[in-house]
Amino acid sequence: MALLYEQISSHVLDEIRRGVLGPGDRVASEMELAAQFEVSRITSKRALEVLREAGLIERIRGKGSFVVRRLPDLDRISVPLKGRLPLRPARPYGVPGSIALVVPDVSESYGLELLCAIEERCAEQGANLILRRTGGRQTDEEQAIEALVALDDVDGLIVFPVHGDFYNASLLRQVLDGYPVVLVDRHLSGIPVSAVHTDNVAASRALTERLLELGHRHIAFVSPPPLNTSSIEDRLEGFRSAFADREPGSYQAYQLTDLRSTLPGSFTPESVSSDLALIREFRAKVPEVTAYVACEYNLARILDRALGQPRDQVISCFDSPGDPIAGPPYLHVRQNQREMGRQAVDLLFAQLRGESVPKLSIVPFELIDAHYN
Repeated sequence: MALLYEQISSHVLDEIRRGVLGPGDRVASEMELAAQFEVSRITSKRALEVLREAGLIERIRGKGSFVVRRLPDLDRISVPLKGRLPLRPARPYGVPGSIALVVPDVSESYGLELLCAIEERCAEQGANLILRRTGGRQTDEEQAIEALVALDDVDGLIVFPVHGDFYNASLLRQVLDGYPVVLVDRHLSGIPVSAVHTDNVAASRALTERLLELGHRHIAFVSPPPLNTSSIEDRLEGFRSAFADREPGSYQAYQLTDLRSTLPGSFTPESVSSDLALIREFRAKVPEVTAYVACEYNLARILDRALGQPRDQVISCFDSPGDPIAGPPYLHVRQNQREMGRQAVDLLFAQLRGESVPKLSIVPFELIDAHYN
């Protein structure tokens, strides 16, 4: 029995032989063939590649596939299309040649382990990994996605969305077209795409409850603007929920959520000075605050600098470098970046095999005390 991609390529060959498709005519796209034959996009893409290598069609980037102007001798082409075709050495069915990872950036405190895990998982599966860094700019993210999807050898995307990225037009278009995509670290509300991340609500609540258990009654949450950034929105929700069952008046939650120096591309002397001033002003207004929950490690360091030494306040945060040379330790949530990376690759491969995948996959977290292991 012919494989699915062979059935598709033979169907197109038959249309050419019967004159349904003539020289210069447009051939159905990967997505159209995938929908028509109810197969994955990797299968329809392979079928078109077989037709191209047989000399029957040409593929023009950004325009589509077209029957060649000068057809070869159709009587010398066997059905189904396989075996005698001058094919490149075929990779295992359902395994991509390359996948692409789009990230704002990586650092010792967060992102480096994620990248390493994704690269290692790809290597285990015999797939190449292409990396694009966006610097946290949505325009760069959109351009990177468009450019990568246009590459013939890229069969799927893993995307770490930029801050505030609610509806990236390029990303939304690929998802709606059925292109294989997995998000890491956060989800995008309203977009039906597979996502792998920490349960940020539960993690933030656990971190805040640890501070409450340590005797702190007045605690502040510190972050950049959370709007449209699911990870920060969820962490703020978890922080607030930790106070839900506490006696009003005896326990108080505060928030300072308009800091910007740690946003990608915003770390300048001016922005740092502005954030330091905001933190000191906040501290002067609410001196009763004895503990802080920072949404990320770099912001914890800004807090540390603003509060000065010696200090009585406790700083906690999400993530922290594992090396004391990279920065001071704080009580923090350790996200399982390696598991996140492995699951993202596995989910992408499952999509390429045409399997149904969950829209949300949660990875575990740990609370780590303020010392290095």
